[in-house]
Amino acid sequence: MAKTFGNFTFNETEIEGVYIIDVKKYGDNRGYFMETYKESDFNKAGLNYKFIQDNQSKSKAGVLRGLHFQKTFPQAKLVRCLEGEVFDVAVDLRKNSKTYGKWVGCLLSAERGNQFMIPRGFAHGFVVLSEVATFAYKCDELYHPEDEGGVMWNDPEIGIEWPFKGEVLLSEKDKLHKPLKELKIEF
Repeated sequence: MAKTFGNFTFNETEIEGVYIIDVKKYGDNRGYFMETYKESDFNKAGLNYKFIQDNQSKSKAGVLRGLHFQKTFPQAKLVRCLEGEVFDVAVDLRKNSKTYGKWVGCLLSAERGNQFMIPRGFAHGFVVLSEVATFAYKCDELYHPEDEGGVMWNDPEIGIEWPFKGEVLLSEKDKLHKPLKELKIEF
């Protein structure tokens, strides 16, 4: 089901609390303008977050970042692609959720300007599909490096269908993530 408030259309996914957000762009021969966040419209959609930190990354084709979460200080994230295209994924880690261990993904691109809203209690990751991608994260909790956790990006029990067909490029840290069944996560 989709709800529209202002310049945002909030599209529910099969996992409760996760939304794909379409954003209206106003364009002409000079370029375009768009709102990327408006607290009152997000609140009307039931997404009542207080964002306190913005992050940005730039990556080349095939880079896979994830699947990340914070153990004690979980973060809700509103993410979007500023340049290029990525396939973005959220994995439900909420123990009492009927969709625990399930994933939902979407293509995010600078051209479309769409966004992905991921609540607390999820692992998050993306793979770069374009030559390069610049990615922005709006978070409702500070980043705590000592609190990092991760799930193996290709955990067969989760079964994410990553659309990138080459060899993925992982950080040394991301290569060490374990499958979900080996983690003790309590969200």
